[in-house]
Amino acid sequence: MNFADYDDKTAFLGQCGRFQLINFLLLCASIVPNGIVVFSIVFVADVPSHHCLVPDVNLTQEWRNSTIPNKVVNGKLELSSCSRYRLSVVRNLSAQGLVPGRDVNLTDLEQEGCVDGWSYSKDIYQSTIVTEFDLVCNEQWKQPFTSTVFFLGVLCGSFFSGQISDRFGRKPVLFSAIAIQSVIIVAQIFSPSWTIFCILFFITGIGRISSYVSAFVLGTEILSGKVRVLFSSLGVCVSFAIGYMLLPLFAYFLRDWKSLLFSIFLPTLLYVPLWWVIPESPRWLVTQGRVAEAEAIMRKAARLNKVEAPLVIFEDYTTLVSPEEAMGGRPNVFDLLRTGNIRKITVIICLVWFTFSTGYYGLSLNTSRLHADPYISSFMSAAIEIPAYVFIWLALRCLRRKLCLLFTLSVAAVSLFFIQLVPQSLSYLAVALEMLGKFAVTAGASAIYVVTAELYPTVLRNTATGTCSILSRIGGSTAPFLFKLSIYFNYLPYIILGTLAVGSIIALFFLPETFGKPLPQVIQQMPKKKKSPLNSFIYS
Repeated sequence: MNFADYDDKTAFLGQCGRFQLINFLLLCASIVPNGIVVFSIVFVADVPSHHCLVPDVNLTQEWRNSTIPNKVVNGKLELSSCSRYRLSVVRNLSAQGLVPGRDVNLTDLEQEGCVDGWSYSKDIYQSTIVTEFDLVCNEQWKQPFTSTVFFLGVLCGSFFSGQISDRFGRKPVLFSAIAIQSVIIVAQIFSPSWTIFCILFFITGIGRISSYVSAFVLGTEILSGKVRVLFSSLGVCVSFAIGYMLLPLFAYFLRDWKSLLFSIFLPTLLYVPLWWVIPESPRWLVTQGRVAEAEAIMRKAARLNKVEAPLVIFEDYTTLVSPEEAMGGRPNVFDLLRTGNIRKITVIICLVWFTFSTGYYGLSLNTSRLHADPYISSFMSAAIEIPAYVFIWLALRCLRRKLCLLFTLSVAAVSLFFIQLVPQSLSYLAVALEMLGKFAVTAGASAIYVVTAELYPTVLRNTATGTCSILSRIGGSTAPFLFKLSIYFNYLPYIILGTLAVGSIIALFFLPETFGKPLPQVIQQMPKKKKSPLNSFIYS
């Protein structure tokens, strides 16, 4: 058997039978918790209104109400979050019977930091890790850095999980990652310090990306044809968005961060029985020489689909040169740079992943600026993803992959650049443009998974999907700080995202087309780009 004949050898199953439907739904279900976990930090680490704590000392009511100075924030008068008038001075003035604002000019009083801690508003949250560990004022850098730690874990998982999955199989990595993620989420509830919380959150990031990538690759290899495109471009992504949309619902009813984390853990227990239902990838088993196991799965699938399997499915396997021999050894990350064609593809894919990831997480974590209510903001950000995924699914069914990527990047660049031209009196228009940008980067981020899976051969597909996303994870790691740059220039974050989109558009002209071509099994079958980027883009 030739590896290119794999789809032909398994065509007897059909594309949409009971076997495909069961695995489609179960693998999509395994993605739902990822949408909850990734953006749980929006609520777990949100910063409620706060000011310095005024201890219960002998002060008149006038002085107690005036101990916290006022300051102007974004044109509004608010209580200072990180300073108060020196308590010893205020106490003496109160004891003398002086009245603040009448007998004493408050602006002349000496100020001090929040030496007695902070008082946090409970209008929205009962508690967050910010209130738990006092991540405000001099420690406020820890709040966005907590998200960065998670994305660094995602980055680490992107690198190692792909190689482990290519070595030991998709299924073991998928269920191990779900188990690790679940246990660590429970452990986070009992974190005695911010440092311990971050260490555990880092491991959660590893488990999150490992389960996501493994489920994605397993689905793309079990399914075929348009059903595979439906899974990779719509099924997986909509499942993630459903989890994202459920998050504000959970957070609304569970205002305490520990209760919220525990509610995220509980549904993962439902995935334990799926170990005996979801199979290993037959395509991967064949590349590892485990033909008997692959055939057993195919025959079970044939029974589920009520079709008759051939007596021998992979009859000529013994004449096949193993993928390891074709590559000169077991696959590893360095094989992504093995030839000039692979190096070019890897560099371009990394850039596009970086652009979409930075835009997606930057705009998603910026949702609190869209509406005063964080629950509504989060739901808006999640809801816009559904039409984005439906759009890209329809586009991928009949359009070239590069055209889909080019369109989403162009819409993202235009909308993000135009935000700075909107007058402040038309704030709703700026919100609409930002949501249009979120729509575009969401659709593009979905499409790039499909393109990556179609570009790389089976022996490298999981390694490539993980490793080529490493630079995108760096983008995700910097995203929590991206919109902090607005303190220097209000529209700087949007300009950065728009510029990245333009750079990716240029790089796309050098990427080979994969639309309508079978999945490559070995490196030699990877698509190659013609010398003329423009002609190839038009006619490929």
